[in-house]
Amino acid sequence: MRIFKASMKLRSFMLMFILLILISACTTRFVTETPGPVRNVVLIIGDGMGLSHIYSAMSVYDGELNMAKAKHIGFSKTHSFDNYNTDSAAGGTAISSGVKTRNGMIGMSPDTVNVKTMIEWVHEKGLAGGVVSTSAVTHATPASFLSHNISRENYEELAEDFLKTQPEVFIGGGLSNFVNRQDSVNLIPELQESGYQIVYTIEDLLKADANKLAGLLADEHLPKMSEGRGDLLAYSSIKALQTLRKNKKGFFLMIEGSQIDWAAHDHDTRYLIEETLDLDMTLGVVLDFAEQNGKTLVIVTADHETGGMTLVGGDPTKRSVAASYSTGRHTGIVVPVFAFGPGAGLFNGFYDNTEIFEKIRFLLRL
Repeated sequence: MRIFKASMKLRSFMLMFILLILISACTTRFVTETPGPVRNVVLIIGDGMGLSHIYSAMSVYDGELNMAKAKHIGFSKTHSFDNYNTDSAAGGTAISSGVKTRNGMIGMSPDTVNVKTMIEWVHEKGLAGGVVSTSAVTHATPASFLSHNISRENYEELAEDFLKTQPEVFIGGGLSNFVNRQDSVNLIPELQESGYQIVYTIEDLLKADANKLAGLLADEHLPKMSEGRGDLLAYSSIKALQTLRKNKKGFFLMIEGSQIDWAAHDHDTRYLIEETLDLDMTLGVVLDFAEQNGKTLVIVTADHETGGMTLVGGDPTKRSVAASYSTGRHTGIVVPVFAFGPGAGLFNGFYDNTEIFEKIRFLLRL
């Protein structure tokens, strides 16, 4: 049994100050469906995030979660082509391409044929695309939105696909897959020749002003919240939105809170809640952008549930919960889908994870 007690709110004054400068955010939360066309889609994935993970964060937080303000809620069936319990590679590929594949495969059908990923779809229509993650950008979920490989473990090959697909923005860890490679090839000069501004620190990220931006902020993965990551996911998401909105035709952005999954694998409730709250705070700044923009659909979901987490007790007056876990692996339980903004009503009900792709494609007219 793991017990967690909340100790702080995550939103900082500095984050709000930067948000006001970059986006001119509104103060009203974007919680109702806005009529009109969808020009932009922001898909937020809490890796491994199930209902228990979310409710544990709701239980200890001194306020209302942004996810709890959703008026349009659905449930996604997550099984892969070959397994009732998907992994992030197959789960990400299903959401990105609408194709079920085998666990471990990235951007491929079960018979190893490349399938068009979401960022390839939006590029074909002239829209911009990007990914932001608290893991390496070459990790399974972000890679699923722009890469193709038979194995999620082939990180250096996945990095090469960034040069082929060329998302307008990618921000996260994974620098070593671009520079300290087994083939001794440094991909950074090639990225620069392709027009990317490359940044390695949050300070340089916030100062960047380019049409194509690569933020490689760690050799491997970004640190945990408890290790001082702070509001980096929110800052990175703001910068991604600022960059992508330069395309007047629209954009698609995937934001991943990767480490919810890792915490659930470890049965570390404190770590899990901190990462879930960080994802929800990031949702808040995205909703502020969407409120101001008026043509942005925001979706929050998970690729699968991790840990078989159950809340077996708690104390609302002390903002604490007690959690139990049935497995150290993924489970096959359905995961929630929260939608905000134009087209949000389309995400009500039960459906397969491949339908998330189909609904986005329909709304963006891809």
